[in-house]
Amino acid sequence: MASNLPRRAIGGVLLLVGVVVAPLAGVAGFLGTAAMTAAVPVLAAAGLVAATGSGFLLAWPAFHLIGARRGRGAAILLAVGLTLALAGLASVTVFRPGPIPGPASTAPGVLYWDLPTGSRIAYVHAPANGKARPTPVVFLHGGPGTPGEGVPAAGKVLAAKGFEVYAYDQLGAGRSTRLSDVTGYTVARHVADLEAIRRTIGADKLIIVGQSWGGSLAAQYLAAHPEHVAKVVFSAPGALWPGALPGGDGEPWDRLTPAQKERYDELASAPRLLAAFLLLGINPRAAHALVGDDEADARFHELALVGKDTASCPGTPPRTPHENRQGFYVNQVTSADFQQVADPRPRLRHVRVPALIMRGECDFIKWEATYDYRRTLPSSTLVYIKGAGHPIAADQPATYTALLESFLLDRPLPLPAYTSPTPPR
Repeated sequence: MASNLPRRAIGGVLLLVGVVVAPLAGVAGFLGTAAMTAAVPVLAAAGLVAATGSGFLLAWPAFHLIGARRGRGAAILLAVGLTLALAGLASVTVFRPGPIPGPASTAPGVLYWDLPTGSRIAYVHAPANGKARPTPVVFLHGGPGTPGEGVPAAGKVLAAKGFEVYAYDQLGAGRSTRLSDVTGYTVARHVADLEAIRRTIGADKLIIVGQSWGGSLAAQYLAAHPEHVAKVVFSAPGALWPGALPGGDGEPWDRLTPAQKERYDELASAPRLLAAFLLLGINPRAAHALVGDDEADARFHELALVGKDTASCPGTPPRTPHENRQGFYVNQVTSADFQQVADPRPRLRHVRVPALIMRGECDFIKWEATYDYRRTLPSSTLVYIKGAGHPIAADQPATYTALLESFLLDRPLPLPAYTSPTPPR
């Protein structure tokens, strides 16, 4: 009897290992198969086969060491039981769709461009008051995938000064097209859409105003089509080139309160959303097949609401969010593609298009990211705006509008140029 104890102990340990390993093997099979196919039923089947196989291969020798009769049959029953339990758990978590909102709300004044790129782009237009100036103003929102709603407040002022003003929802965001193949969300596609917009509205040149990621996109367009840009404004721009900032250009999530962090973690760790995030790194098409646009956008919106007021200076009153929906997949896939783009700075160093760079006092974007624009663009001016965070237009609307108006009309700026390579203390 004593001589059997070590064998039984080893068998017991092996059995416990099998109970733990089988579900993990199922997850690995599910994720690993995504490298070859985006078909969710195939991924699920691969996960179940992996769980059953690994459970059986570990349970059979375990039961043999324990000395159980009919060890093979017991191993089969255990493996099948573990697989059924895994399938049951997955069916109410990973494979259970979350709430899907109703149809997107309509808003007055929304129009559409059907571009030759294949994108159907929603936009708003503030027509020039009186005789239109020859160069229209185009606002680029942040994100990627985080649209605004309606004509920006400063846009109405510019329209009153004779500028044709446009603001649009970038591909995959707001009321614009969602792609059936999410791998099509690339920086090059966004640049191509903006160039197609320029042609569609019949403008030889554009004045571009880019906010956050919109600033990064404006820089990409400027590098590709400098001859078609009259002036460019970078408002709290994101990275000019991610390769220069290995640690990233800054995160608003670092400012969450403990309660906000708890809510954010709760939302982000939901098994279905977590599965989508994991699949994005393997096969974005598989993530999209598992969690569709409507559901993913709704969950992305929930996450964004948690930190909607963290990007401003402390004490700034909270703002009411609008309902123009964000785009989850355009955010994730474009952001990943942005990490792979070539460095545009060597080309931009020779582009002498007038540029205004706005930096808010409380911006979460790293100073190095902001100043990279100033040191790269030879005809640029940097201004530092006190009392403003990342959303400069919302935090200091009068200053923001005055800066835009003065810059576009070639008047002296209401704030002095900031020339130091280091941030104010």
